[in-house]
Amino acid sequence: MLHTLKHNYTSDTRFRLLAIALFVGLMAISAKIAIPLTPVPFTLQVMVVLLSGMVLGWRDALLAQLSYLSLIALGVPIDANSAGSAALFGPTGGYLFGFVVAAGVTGHLVERAGQNDRLLTRCLAGLAGVLVIYVFGAGHLMIYLGMNPERAFAAGVQPFVALDVVKAVLAAGLAETIGVYFRRQSR
Repeated sequence: MLHTLKHNYTSDTRFRLLAIALFVGLMAISAKIAIPLTPVPFTLQVMVVLLSGMVLGWRDALLAQLSYLSLIALGVPIDANSAGSAALFGPTGGYLFGFVVAAGVTGHLVERAGQNDRLLTRCLAGLAGVLVIYVFGAGHLMIYLGMNPERAFAAGVQPFVALDVVKAVLAAGLAETIGVYFRRQSR
C-alpha cells in the first residue's frame, strides 16, 4: 500500500489494511453523492477509484475495490442506487466491475513511472483508468440494455467525459498532495 508514495509505511500490514478500509468507505460515501441520470448516475466514485490506484498502488487499490464490490455482492446497499447485489446486474454493473480493473491499471501505471513528472504521470494514468471504466460500463450497457455501441456511448460515456477528466486531474493533484505530506513526514 502507498507504494506510489515511496514511504516506509508500505510494509506495515495494519496501516495497509486501514488504508484499504478507508478507500472502501470513501467509495461508499462517494456513491451517495449522486446526480441521477439515465441509465447511470453521476457520482464521485470515479475520482475515488483513480485516487486509490494513485495512492495505494495497484495491489492494494485492487483489494480496496474488490472489497467494495464484495460488500455490494453480499447485499450491502453502498452502491449509487442503494440496490445492493442487484446493482451488479443492473445498468451500473459494468462500471462497478470496471472500477476494480481501473484501480489496478491506474496504480500499475503510476508505480511503473517512478518519480519523474509525478503529476503528469498521475493525470495520464487517471485518464487510462477512466477509459477502462468506460469500456466496462458501455460494454455492459450494450449487453444489459441491448444498446448498439453508439447508443451505449451516448448514454454511458458522453455525458461523463468532461467531468471525469476533471476528476482524473483532481485525483492526481490530491495524490501528489498526499505524497508531499508523507515525504515530509519521513524526513
